[in-house]
Amino acid sequence: MTADIIDGKAFAANVRERVGRQVAVLKSENNLTPGLAVVLVGEDPASKVYVRNKGKSTAEAGMKSEEIRLDVSATQEEVLSVVTRLNEDPSIHGILVQLPLPKQVDEMAILDAIDPAKDVDGFHVINTGRQAVGLPAMVPCTPLGCIMMLKDKLGELSGLNAVVVGRSNIVGKPMASLLLAESCTVTIAHSRTKDLPSVCRGADILVAAVGRPEMVRGDWIKPGATVIDVGINRIEKDDGKTKLVGDVCFSEAVEVAGAITPVPGGVGPMTIACLLANTVTAACRQAGIEEPAH
Repeated sequence: MTADIIDGKAFAANVRERVGRQVAVLKSENNLTPGLAVVLVGEDPASKVYVRNKGKSTAEAGMKSEEIRLDVSATQEEVLSVVTRLNEDPSIHGILVQLPLPKQVDEMAILDAIDPAKDVDGFHVINTGRQAVGLPAMVPCTPLGCIMMLKDKLGELSGLNAVVVGRSNIVGKPMASLLLAESCTVTIAHSRTKDLPSVCRGADILVAAVGRPEMVRGDWIKPGATVIDVGINRIEKDDGKTKLVGDVCFSEAVEVAGAITPVPGGVGPMTIACLLANTVTAACRQAGIEEPAH
C-alpha cells in the first residue's frame, strides 16, 4: 500500500480563497472589514517570518492588517498596554501575540489579557473551556486545520478510533476535544504512555504532535489509517545540511497508511489559513452576523 498524500498547501489555498470571498461579501453587504492585529516583541528570526507571512496573507484576503513591533526589552506593562488598546479598537476583530515572548514578559498574563472574543489563536482559558464543554469558541488554528483536512478526506468521523500523541495546550488537548466533538473514540498518548506503539496501532486516525523527529515508525501504524503529522523538526543530514521532518517517519509510514500529511506541505500551511478563517468568525460574532461555515 502507498498512502494518499494529503496536500495541505493546496487545501490551505482553497481555504484562503474561500475566506477572501467571505470578506468581500461582508464588505459589500454589511460594510464590515475583518481586522487582524499581530504583536511581535523582539527580533526572533522565525517569529519575524511568521508575522510577515501572516500580514501578507491577511492583506491578500482583503482584511485590515495591523502589525505592532516592540523592542526585545519591552516590559510586560508595555505589552499589556498594546493588548488593551487593541481590545478597545472596534476595527480590530482578532488579536495575535506572537510567541515566544522575552523572559521578562509572562506569556499567560498576556494571553489572558486578550479579549476572548478577539482571541483568534484560541489560547485564552475561556475559549479552551468553552470548547471543552461544546460551546461556541475560538479554536486553535492548527487543530482546526487538522480536523478540516480529516473531514474532507474521510467524511464522517463518527465511531472512528483516534489517537493523539502529544498533550500540549496548543495542539494535543484541543485536537482531542475536536475529535470527541465528531464522536470519535479518543486516546491521548504521551511520553509516559505504556507500550505506545501498541496504542498507536489501534488508531483509525493517528495525530502526531509530540515534537520528536520521526518518532512514530511505520510499524506503529494500522494499515489504512489516516495519519496527521503536526511535527516540524529540523534535523542534520549526513552532508551537514539540514532538512525538515515531522514526528512521523514518512518513508515508512507512507507504505502502511491509507492517507498521510507530508512535512513540509501538510499541516503547516493550514495554520495561517485557519487564522484568517478565525478572524472572519470573530468579526461576524462581534457584529452579530451569521458566521460562515468552515
